[in-house]
Amino acid sequence: MIRVLLVDDQQLVRMGLRMLFESVVDMEVVGEAASGADAVRLVDDTVPDVVLMDLRMPGLDGVAATKRIMSARPSTRVIALTTFDDDDHLYPVLSAGACGFLVKDTEPGELLDAVRRAAEGDRAFSSNALARLVDRAVGTRAPVVPAPLPLTRREREVLALIGEGLSNPEIAHRLNVGITTVKTHVSSVMIKTGCSNRIRLAILAFQHDLT
Repeated sequence: MIRVLLVDDQQLVRMGLRMLFESVVDMEVVGEAASGADAVRLVDDTVPDVVLMDLRMPGLDGVAATKRIMSARPSTRVIALTTFDDDDHLYPVLSAGACGFLVKDTEPGELLDAVRRAAEGDRAFSSNALARLVDRAVGTRAPVVPAPLPLTRREREVLALIGEGLSNPEIAHRLNVGITTVKTHVSSVMIKTGCSNRIRLAILAFQHDLT
């Protein structure tokens, strides 16, 4: 069971998120916080696996709260969930220790998938945020001639869709396969390429001109 803490200063947002997580059997909401200060306190009280963190809140904001949480409990996984999809919010919260960055209009299935991946140690980003991270990473590296990819045709297709920023449910829909099949392909691609997360996979897809 994945333990989730909801942090947002808007009660309606928290109610909607709670209803979403209560609709699945592998997650439970262990607490709600309306401020960064409450979030820091509740992480100690409830020990969640994943924290969904709003960024703009009165008092202690989401970036500062994330930094305090990661300092006290570095095993906690924090996903920023925000209205503001820009670099001024993306990079500070990643520097504070967040493992993901999603916008509030994210599809419910994609949000659930992101929480599951975060709990497993992976990273989760909206397609726009992922594209900006890839552009920045590629732009700061010297050009390289990538080695051939030791992948099957289907694994290359999955890698290309990861490079486009698609989540596992979106890839499953695009390829008309089950989500378990997609997860198997993603795991296989990670093992074969040595990439430990989706950012590295997206960069790899870009380097091989798969996107």
